[in-house]
Amino acid sequence: MQGTVATYDPRTRTGTLLLDDGTSVAFPSAAFDASGLRLLRLGQRVRLEHDSAGELVRITLPTFT
Repeated sequence: MQGTVATYDPRTRTGTLLLDDGTSVAFPSAAFDASGLRLLRLGQRVRLEHDSAGELVRITLPTFT
């Protein structure tokens, strides 16, 4: 699943993403920390990874594996 960064707070490493259908999804700092990224920009496209329970566990760039 992919989305677009709507908000990002570098201090708390949390923010929100907008899915293609307009749904807003908040992400916790743990999902950002698991990504290995250092920052996000507003409007940046990202890929969302969920665990088997449906929890957002990692945010990556679409080009990362």
